[in-house]
Amino acid sequence: MKDYNITVKETNNPAILKFETNHFLTEHQSYEYNNIDEAKNAPLAQQLFYLPFIKTVYISGNFIALERFDIVSWDDVKDEVAQQLVEYLNSGEPIVVEEVKTTTKVAVTVYAEVTPNPSVMKFVASRRIVPTALEYKNIDEAKNSLLAKELFHFPFVKEVFFDENYVSVMKFEVAEWDEITQQLREHIRNFIADGKEVASTQSIVQKTKDAPAALKQQENLDDTSKQIIDILEEYVKPAVASDGGNILFKSYEAESKKVNVILQGACSGCPSSTFTLKNGIETMLKNMMGDKVNEVVALNG
Repeated sequence: MKDYNITVKETNNPAILKFETNHFLTEHQSYEYNNIDEAKNAPLAQQLFYLPFIKTVYISGNFIALERFDIVSWDDVKDEVAQQLVEYLNSGEPIVVEEVKTTTKVAVTVYAEVTPNPSVMKFVASRRIVPTALEYKNIDEAKNSLLAKELFHFPFVKEVFFDENYVSVMKFEVAEWDEITQQLREHIRNFIADGKEVASTQSIVQKTKDAPAALKQQENLDDTSKQIIDILEEYVKPAVASDGGNILFKSYEAESKKVNVILQGACSGCPSSTFTLKNGIETMLKNMMGDKVNEVVALNG
């Protein structure tokens, strides 16, 4: 057991006196307590506050500094306080009880799933990660998404897309999926397991305002456009999402009867997207809306 002794030192503030010890009391930590309630994890400080003249207790490194109220002078009580400190320190009782900070991991699994787009891999989580679709073309666009920014630090990541419970990652041709899939999957899983926020609340709120439900509320949106949005949401989007992508209504041109949509995620730049549009979405809209639709044109998100 350590044998403590105390050296009393004056400070520039006559109300504060330092009681230096010959052994360290804390490991690179300093503590300040202004009352006994604040000192609930510091038994030594609690004991000192039972002295009616103690105003503030500082514990740091190899000293204890005490600030007194003006009801006494240090000359009258410093020897008594020093003796009390020596007795406490030599008793082996704890000085400060450090709170052990534990990080509770979120239970989550993530698996990789191929998509029709050979440049895109879909990483599906066992829990919801975002409430709405979010797309990032580069690291500058990802300023409001910590996970997207981290993924862009991988030199092979070209674009990142989030929706509900998955992340779609588009890669450059510099790497093959069998070389990088495991690395990406683990990074995404660890990020979610740590309980981190995928994207800032502010950016999600703004994006939600632009969602189809909000889009339909626009006064200048005609009934045909609203009907198209409903069809895309109910029949097309679920199928597109299963492939790691997303489709958004852009506009409807009444004169040409052309529907403009935006493709995101795995659908953006996908070699089979044109085929899907012409033989799937366009055919569906023509069948369900008759002569109101002649053509569907896709814009990559």
